[in-house]
Amino acid sequence: LVLGFSMFMGGLKNGRQIFDRRQVDTDATMTILALIAMTVPSLFSLYIPDGQLVEELSLTTAAAMLILYMLFVVYTLQSCTKEKCNAVTVREALPSHAWSAGRATAFMGLSMIGIALMSELLVASVEAVTDTLGLTPFFVGIIIVPIIGNVAEHLVSVQAAMQDKMDLSLSIALGSSLQIALFVTPVLVFVSLLLNSPLTLQFNQLELIALTAASMISALVSLDGESNWLEGAMLLAVYGILSLAFFFLPLKL
Repeated sequence: LVLGFSMFMGGLKNGRQIFDRRQVDTDATMTILALIAMTVPSLFSLYIPDGQLVEELSLTTAAAMLILYMLFVVYTLQSCTKEKCNAVTVREALPSHAWSAGRATAFMGLSMIGIALMSELLVASVEAVTDTLGLTPFFVGIIIVPIIGNVAEHLVSVQAAMQDKMDLSLSIALGSSLQIALFVTPVLVFVSLLLNSPLTLQFNQLELIALTAASMISALVSLDGESNWLEGAMLLAVYGILSLAFFFLPLKL
């Protein structure tokens, strides 16, 4: 959705847009690896009757995902430092009235607290919304909650694309997905142990189909080093089809 809107709006305003293939190539490859990491426990759990072994498989997979994400962050920072892109990016991005590091950090901390409180209210109201509107938990959890929870980040990605800053736009769109897949998801697996409610990396077939479709089409349209509004429309079409599919699911599977 975010990558599609970014390419679509950016293409309409600026025509064909160019971006650095090297960084996007890494992001696209990591997206496919994240898909593999989340798919393996789901498929292999069908052939492992012991629930304890499935739990251990999920834990080891989550550990591997966390290590991979940390290596990805280190590699990205090293590559940026070698090419001196960090200094250039900061110099171009920061306005003359930029905040100090201390003020920005404090504001970010307060924002995180506010987001945590709003997220708690959002999650608490999900069940009431599903009952009132007749929506399935799948549709609310996969479509509604992600849009609301990341709306600010989505807008920044689209704005960057319209300003012809596709490297920044793609970094936000793909980086956000990688952060959820390779960092947040495995962290939740380990946190669930502390809450005495083990969470395994098991997804049903419908979720795996959605993950595969989204990952493959996003990687394919990002590997040529350029984008246009038609590629954005392709991504939006895939997202729309998946949204309708989850919307038409019965309340009880």
